[in-house]
Amino acid sequence: MQEFRKTLQELPFIAKLLLVIFYDIYGALVRICKGDTTGIVVGVLQLVTGNFFGIMWIIDLVTVITKKEVTVLA
Repeated sequence: MQEFRKTLQELPFIAKLLLVIFYDIYGALVRICKGDTTGIVVGVLQLVTGNFFGIMWIIDLVTVITKKEVTVLA
């Protein structure tokens, strides 16, 4: 799991941005790969609910654009 997380973090900026714009799978995968219970629950809920009805999409988009690390709860 840690190797997959490292691979996600090493993606080029444009790849991260495209993954966030088109369904925001990047943020959900990073949260799931963190391995703690909160990250897994938030990541799965994010995938199932359509990124909390768009709120997490905006947060992850701003996070990727500002080149910060995606955190568990935003």
